[in-house]
Amino acid sequence: MNFLAHLYLSGSGDEDLLIGNFIADSVPGRQLEQYPAGIQRGIRLHRAIDTFTDQHPVVRQSTLRLREAGYGKYAGVVSDVFFDHFLARNFHEFSEQPLSKFTADVYRLLAARATEFPARVQHFLPYMTRQDWLGHYADLEGIRQSLGGLSRRASAGSGMETAVRELERNYPAYEADFRAFFPELRAYVAGWQDGR
Repeated sequence: MNFLAHLYLSGSGDEDLLIGNFIADSVPGRQLEQYPAGIQRGIRLHRAIDTFTDQHPVVRQSTLRLREAGYGKYAGVVSDVFFDHFLARNFHEFSEQPLSKFTADVYRLLAARATEFPARVQHFLPYMTRQDWLGHYADLEGIRQSLGGLSRRASAGSGMETAVRELERNYPAYEADFRAFFPELRAYVAGWQDGR
């Protein structure tokens, strides 16, 4: 899952958990021990979400479709962005809060805590906020821009900048994958939060 899903799955009651979940990709290995316990827990939640997602048969079905479409080792990255699109587009089904309110609240919190973030996150956060990455996941043009940015940072030939065409070609199949997978991910996270 990408930024929106990780932030959403953090819930609204624990800022440190959300912060840890947000910065986790920029905190390698045991560097998490440099952070307070609450942020460490958020980093662990992020890693648990990624492991559950990568091993789930429905997600593997999506990534296989993307590999067959030519996205190779980047199929998982593209799938994560596609799933964030479906979450953003259907946010009203998963939250009583409108997506615009959720993202505004998250951006405010992230800005207030930005000095605690790794340098890489501090660097991209202003762009993320100004360009409203989270809100723009709901639109295909926003997905196109996101995948284009990822493509520029990836090795040559990733092809991610063209992946929106694959989403448009097989939109019902990817949406069906998301709808089959996301409730199971939510249930997994609820269990993780409860310590099960």
